[in-house]
Amino acid sequence: MTAVSPIPLAPREKQTPEEGYSPKRRRTRRVIRGSRPGWIVYAVLGVFLLGSVFPYYWSFLIGSGDSSTIRDPNMSWLPGGNFVANALSVVNDPAVNFWLALWNSIWSSTVIALSVVFFSTLAGWAFAKLRFRGSRWLLVFVIATMAVPTQLGVVPLYILFADLGWTGQVGAIIVPALVTAFGVFWMTQYLQQAVPDELIEAARVDGASSFRTFWTVGLPAARPAAAMLGLFTFVTAWNNFFWPFIVLDRQNPTLPVALSLLQSNYFIDYSVVLAGVILATIPLLLLFVFAGKQLVSGIMAGAVKG
Repeated sequence: MTAVSPIPLAPREKQTPEEGYSPKRRRTRRVIRGSRPGWIVYAVLGVFLLGSVFPYYWSFLIGSGDSSTIRDPNMSWLPGGNFVANALSVVNDPAVNFWLALWNSIWSSTVIALSVVFFSTLAGWAFAKLRFRGSRWLLVFVIATMAVPTQLGVVPLYILFADLGWTGQVGAIIVPALVTAFGVFWMTQYLQQAVPDELIEAARVDGASSFRTFWTVGLPAARPAAAMLGLFTFVTAWNNFFWPFIVLDRQNPTLPVALSLLQSNYFIDYSVVLAGVILATIPLLLLFVFAGKQLVSGIMAGAVKG
């Protein structure tokens, strides 16, 4: 019986570092192509940016001119030199009562924003993480109230505050806006995904009460959504004109109501009116400048946690 000689295998070629497998090199090749936005994205964003900035520039352009600027067919697109004079005429107008209106807007908008954030987060925590009978139907009822027009409740609401003697006071615009249905729905949807049930059970095992669990677990987790809700609520309350115009008077107005008095004369100087609009917009721009970085960081922190 003859022995079968083994078939010789071809020797493996030595791989040079350039040809061989390199985890670092492979990892570099797996970088997703197109992760950076292209010129089309920047072009679209630039168009939206110009469309957003143009109304402010137009207002500043008219507000820096005189009473004939808005009717001038050959109007220059460069600002004039009358903005300071027009702004001073708004500030010093006794009928406008600018500084009191500015304080009323800051005070009422801040209180409304903080109240909406706290109560909406508290209600959202209850709907999202607490188990009680009828919670789902109650949440549906809260959401359904957003379909009711605000104008339907103006007359009974005014009668109520008139009986209480609150007409003409800032509290009449703060109390109806202490909590919103949209805020409750917003925080409910966020807390359902942001806070795991195991974290709540661990807090209960440690002996924390329901409110203590909300304060130490739910409220910090809700910070990104609460920041967004607070910012948009502040802007909405700041720009609110309909209800303050009805319930407040000229002696104690908010800023939008006070600026409307600039158009109550027979002759309307739109350069002064738009200068007042720019003055009313400056606090909101400052808010976005100072709170924008914290807002974006809070959103990114919430996205990473989710």
